Amino acid sequence: MLAGKRILLIIGGGIAAYKALELIRLLRAEGAGVTPVLTRAGEEFVTPLSVAALAGQPLHRDLFDLTTEAEMGHIQLSRAADLVVVAPCTADLMARMAGGHANDLASTLLMATDKRVLIAPAMNVRMWQHPATQRNLSRLQGDGILTVGPDHGDMACGEHGPGRLAEPAVILQAIRAALGAGPLAGRHVLVTSGPTHEPIDPVRYIANRSSGAQGAALAASLRDLGARVSFVTGPASVAPPQGVEVIAVESAREMLDAVLAALPADAAVFAAAVADWRVAKEATQKMKKGATGLPVLEFAENPDILATVSRHAQRPALVVGFAAETENVIAHAQAKRARKGCDWIVANDVSPGTGIMGGAENAVHLITEAGAEDWPRLPKPEVAARLAARIAEHLNGPKA
Repeated sequence: MLAGKRILLIIGGGIAAYKALELIRLLRAEGAGVTPVLTRAGEEFVTPLSVAALAGQPLHRDLFDLTTEAEMGHIQLSRAADLVVVAPCTADLMARMAGGHANDLASTLLMATDKRVLIAPAMNVRMWQHPATQRNLSRLQGDGILTVGPDHGDMACGEHGPGRLAEPAVILQAIRAALGAGPLAGRHVLVTSGPTHEPIDPVRYIANRSSGAQGAALAASLRDLGARVSFVTGPASVAPPQGVEVIAVESAREMLDAVLAALPADAAVFAAAVADWRVAKEATQKMKKGATGLPVLEFAENPDILATVSRHAQRPALVVGFAAETENVIAHAQAKRARKGCDWIVANDVSPGTGIMGGAENAVHLITEAGAEDWPRLPKPEVAARLAARIAEHLNGPKA
């Protein structure tokens, strides 16, 4: 898929630098040329000889190389690539990029390039969660820097949480997407995510515990496979991914309007936890406690977005629903698939003891016409990557 593409790979410090060697192998297997740049910190974890041997290209380390810089080598390096990739990208590298520093070869290349830049952050969980790192991330994304990861999981330091370098195969997907070379290139996929808020009065609403994490991860995975993603999200507690079209809504009726406006699409995935009901008569002023006793709320049914799109004149070729259940998960999901008229249902058990609703992991069952597939419990980004790959396989497969 990447034949003829040129990747400038900057390898930062940290134990995760060893994964850059596998990334080089994957890139070259797809026909890409890899020009490696190894930082001084990166040399503490991988050897220059290993990097150069796998890349099949000379290794670059020094800004003040007299032979190279006589020809303004850092400018040539920064402009000759189709994409600049930083993996792993440490907290220090992120800070220097955000601050516009250019005090070594890596940071100078990043300042001098006129090409897109993709970073794969990797660091200790506390460093990743530090306000300074998050400010730097926000600034970099605002500058148009693409990101992939980090993942959740165990770390070399013995801690657990976000901060692990994304797996090389996932970084490869992000590279494909950045270069328009993924299996979903040219496809339009619609994704809904998050909860909806159904107003009671100007200050109160009905909601649920959905964080929007699974929908956001799915939108990112579809983007990484090259799709143009329309991301319709309710008021989620996680930020939407970069590089997708974000349409923010509050209520179920607003979400339906946004979904219909986004059609046509090749596929639509309804991961949002849409409220089934709303208050029939929303109060225009804040409801007050009084002597008349407790208020009585009359409810009305919200529109069924999944069923509406499944029967729409512009129905996507693949319509995927989600089913959050607390009992008889597979049976209820199979019944929902038949009732709604969609193609697949992604079902999960959101009972309080599972920790799935609002948590970092998910355990799903994929319900299709062929039956039910039980997937293992995985971090939500990995569930998203699996589902996105299945969607790509379906859309690109032989037509029934």
